Amino acid sequence: MTTDSEIIRIEVQHQSIAGTFLVPSNTVPGVLFVHGWGGSQAFDLLRAKRIAGMGCVCLTFDLRGHADTVSQQMSVSRDDNLRDVVAAYDQLITHPTIDTTAIAVVGSSYGGYLAALLTQVRPVKWLALHVPALYRDDEWMLPKRQLNRDALMTYRRSQITPDDNRALAACSTFKGDALIVEAEHDDFVPHSTIMNYVAAFRSAHSLTYRVVDKADHALSSKPSQEAYTSILANWTTEMVVGSRVGSGTT
Repeated sequence: MTTDSEIIRIEVQHQSIAGTFLVPSNTVPGVLFVHGWGGSQAFDLLRAKRIAGMGCVCLTFDLRGHADTVSQQMSVSRDDNLRDVVAAYDQLITHPTIDTTAIAVVGSSYGGYLAALLTQVRPVKWLALHVPALYRDDEWMLPKRQLNRDALMTYRRSQITPDDNRALAACSTFKGDALIVEAEHDDFVPHSTIMNYVAAFRSAHSLTYRVVDKADHALSSKPSQEAYTSILANWTTEMVVGSRVGSGTT
């Protein structure tokens, strides 16, 4: 952790000697969690608590169209939900103990797609994408529930480059550390989509790619949930916590 210093004089037997107070500045990394479509912040809470225990400030939240605002699900668009993510990020960095130069974002599925887009409009140092989904750039303002699922799956199975997709373009200019986690038996985000993301991170400082064996898209089994939690926690320890120890800022 970084420290602030204060030069003082210590009075002793009618004389004074020099001293220096070293006081922790109390700034820590911030971690924003973005859940997937049809989910809620409940998906992230256990992992957020574990990472908070490492000395980070974590924020989970519910995208519009979910949880208390599920009545809006038929009308909410990707534009609406990206605005939600930006607002949550802006709320996170107002926390008094946050180091605003040390922000991590963890996104799952649709949340991973939104997290990638966030990096174009807000500073992000670490980006973790769990089964990140991919969507066509057109119909951006269309309510997400109106997107054609069959056409979407055809799109996700194709080879897509950063020149053809906003989210991949954002990944191509991301210069921090990235993590991509794939589910071995994913029926919603095919391997080709994951490979499109992997190929896009050409400017990243580092890229870690992991596969959760026998896992489905939603991490339905307890072993797959534990495996993903372990992957995320280990990466966070190495990247977020470890980098600050190495630089003398923890």
